[in-house]
Parts: sequence; C-alpha cells; structure tokens
Amino acid sequence: MPDGVPTQRPSALAASGASEVFQVLRDGQPRTRAQLAQVTGLARSTVAARIDALMSLGFVAPFGGAASTGGRPPSLFALNPGARVVVGADLGATHAIVILADLSGRELGRAQQQIRIGDGPEAVLGWLAAAITGLLESDGRAADELAAVGIGLPGPVEHDTGRPINPPIMPGWDRFDVPGFIQRDFPVPVLVDNDVNIMALGELNASWPGVADLMFIKVATGIGAGIILGGVLQRGAQGTAGDLGHVRVSRGGETICRCGNAGCLEAIAGGPALAAALSEAGDRTLTGSQDVVELVRSGDVQALQAVRQAGRDIGDVLATCVNLVNPSVIVVGGALAQAGEHLLAGIREVVYTRSLPLATEHLRIVPSVSGQNAGVAGAAVLAISHVLSPEAIDAASARLAG
Repeated sequence: MPDGVPTQRPSALAASGASEVFQVLRDGQPRTRAQLAQVTGLARSTVAARIDALMSLGFVAPFGGAASTGGRPPSLFALNPGARVVVGADLGATHAIVILADLSGRELGRAQQQIRIGDGPEAVLGWLAAAITGLLESDGRAADELAAVGIGLPGPVEHDTGRPINPPIMPGWDRFDVPGFIQRDFPVPVLVDNDVNIMALGELNASWPGVADLMFIKVATGIGAGIILGGVLQRGAQGTAGDLGHVRVSRGGETICRCGNAGCLEAIAGGPALAAALSEAGDRTLTGSQDVVELVRSGDVQALQAVRQAGRDIGDVLATCVNLVNPSVIVVGGALAQAGEHLLAGIREVVYTRSLPLATEHLRIVPSVSGQNAGVAGAAVLAISHVLSPEAIDAASARLAG
C-alpha cells in the first residue's frame, strides 16, 4: 500500500465476510437473498446478515422487487454506485486530466489543464489537490464521500509506495511521496502507477471487458507496454515491466538513446526520433510526435514511410512479446498512434510474419478506442478496484461493527 495508508488486514468480519456477498453483486445485476445464497453456497441467514452490513455501509441498496412465486415478493439487492466517489488523474508531460467518478466508473465531473510535469511535484500536485476540491464541490459531495484517488504518472513508479523512481522527464520527482502529499488534504488511499499501466486498465474496462490477456502499447516520446495477463496487471518486481522502448533492435545500430545505451527501440521509433530524422531529411524543424502526425495527415511521403518503418521496428519487439506472453489483443495508443493505419500496418506486417502461427491465430492488433481518455479512466478504475476489493470491504465492515 502507498505510504500513509494503513495496510488492510483480515478483519474480524472474516467470520461474517461481507465481501464474499458483495463481490457477487459487483457486476451490477440485482439479486435476491436466495440467489445470493445459491451463488455463494452460504446459508440464507448468513447472507441476510451480510446484506444488512453492506447496506449499513451504503455499498448495497434495495432494487425494486422481484416476481413472487407465492406469498411476499422477494427483495432484490444491487451495488449502489453512488455510495462513494473516486478521483482518477492522468498527469502527463504537458497535460493534466482529472475526473470524479462513481463506483461504476461513470464520470461525474472533469477538470483539465496544460501543465509542465517538469515544474515539480509541489506545483503539479498542488493543482491536482485544488482540482479535486473543485470537483467535489461542483457535484455537491462532501470530502468524506471520497473513497480513493488513482493517479497515473509519465515515468516509472514503485507501486507499493506510489513514489516515482528515477523518472527521466520528471525533474524533482524522484522518490517524492505522491500519496503523502495528496493525503494532506484527502486522508484516503492514493494509488499511483505509470501512465501506460493505467491506459491498459482504462482500455480494458471500456472496450475489452471480456478479455483476460491484453497488451496496451503507448507510442509517443517513449514506447511502453501495459501488460494484463489472466485479468491481472503485470508490473514486475520493480515496476518496470513493459518498458519496450529500451529493448535493443537490429536496425538501431549504434544510435545513442537517452538512457545511455545504443540501439534502443525508442531511439529510432519514438516521436522525437522520427521528428529529428524527418527534420534532417527535409530541411525543416519538427519537435515531436504531433508534428510527425500532422505531416502524415498532410500526405507527406517521407513521413508516411518513416511511420510505417517505426511500426515495423515496434513489431520486431512485439513479435517476441507475442511468442512470450500470448496476448489475445494488442491495443496501440499514444500520440504517435494518431498517425492511424500507417503505424498499425507496420506493426501487423512484422508481428504476423515473425510470431508463431498458433500465437497469432486469433490475435487482434487494434487502435485505441478510448484515446486520451484511456489514462484518466484507468486511474479511476485503479481507485475503484481498491475501494471494492474484498480486503477493503471487510475492513470497512469491521470498522462499522467495531
């Protein structure tokens, strides 16, 4: 858990286990006590006690009535998404987007601002704290209705503490206590992850809810992957899983990367690398991904060829990933993905040629549907998943009982 947030412990309510009933109701489908007893295998009296506890917390509410088979109609119960709210924040190199959402993920309010992550954590997080206050006030919510905050950052994050670790484009942020800063104003769990991981969560939740094995590839200044296997986000031992941009590729040669190594994927296929190559080839000045995308949209042949080749270079790395982890969906997003099918065509060309036939038999390589909303939606999902986790529900129930 992030610093400043008590570790969730098995509650005294383990004997009554309200979370067991609640996890069944999380899909939003109303059920009767009898149906809940059948699904969980618990006694009707036990289910009734757990429903009472969840209703006291506000997480579950009666839902209309069910058809009677004789006698008094049975009562239906369902998740009450309005019981609490969460905040999702996507903090990028030059932008900040924040939403207030209910427990179903429905957006209740939004704030956004052009910011510079390089201005430092106090300035950026100070803006975020003020934005959260404004969103709560606009929706008529009291501060104690906020249940958790999810934040995505454009750099490596130590997930257990929520602290950025040596982030290359975030001066002043190294090991800064992000959760602790936000908890000065909002004493709730603060979950922090890198931006590509939360984009993977957002895309999965919005567009691929039935998919268990998905990779989200962000192609922008850097190149990274959010990897979900068996429905679980894979962060790795130090939180650096999915750092594709610093995999050496054959075409990279001795091109020096910002990480200090030579031949990295990012050094030849990232937005700044393409902008620099096109600037040199065309006697013009381009600065990043957006300039490259605009050239592609204008039909510039050199830009089209460069983006297609970048797709091939990315596909070279992804072909190995496909053989290794066997995803069923690869979603491509990020600023450079706005170049459209030209990037995707290059990726598909190499992945489908180089990967094992069995691994690509049902593989789909598709553009992001959520676009710039993937990150902020994923940050809200991160917060909601914590609030509705069995450990959090049982702990809340135990506090209520105590």
